[in-house]
Amino acid sequence: MAGKITPAEGRYGGKDAAQRQAERRARFIEAGLDLFGREPGYRGTTLAELCKTAGLSSRQFYEQFHALEDLLAELHLMVHGLAQRSVFEILPDIQDLPLAERLEHMLRAYVEGAAADLRHARIVFVEVIGVSSRMDLQRLERRSTWISFFTAITDDAVARGEMPPADYAIASAAYIGAVNGLMHDWVVGWVDATREQIADELLQLLVGRYKIAI
Repeated sequence: MAGKITPAEGRYGGKDAAQRQAERRARFIEAGLDLFGREPGYRGTTLAELCKTAGLSSRQFYEQFHALEDLLAELHLMVHGLAQRSVFEILPDIQDLPLAERLEHMLRAYVEGAAADLRHARIVFVEVIGVSSRMDLQRLERRSTWISFFTAITDDAVARGEMPPADYAIASAAYIGAVNGLMHDWVVGWVDATREQIADELLQLLVGRYKIAI
């Protein structure tokens, strides 16, 4: 009979338990994106509202997560992963370009990956701030990965003879801080600009600090 669970197959509606769990998790993630990444935001979202948006029950939520913060943490990592993949996917194609062009491609790929969906940008640059010590640590760990990545980029430029030898770790940390600060202010509406204008400004900050000709 269609829609009936059978001991032999362990299926319902043609889907096994793992598939159903995965679909429910995806629905909670999409609901979290809508509520945390728009209004009312993470702090204004209740479990009841999240479940209503997902069309699922609180029991089904607790099968996936321990608390709303767990969902926020997963969304935060998910967006960072999207931004990282956006950058890494273009690296093989730009390795032979001049430094200024490589940096522009990487920067625009990052902004596109992190902020093409404004829900993503709000979660990463606004909603996670000050939630808890756990989220602060996760946020700083992800920030540290970008600082390390950027330091590696400058080290590579030094090795290529495109930049003078120096310890660029402090500059990398300062620049990543500027990226986070500007993105935050843009997402909350304190800076009136398009995504392309934000990318342009971040590029100008970058080439100005390192005195790179564009």
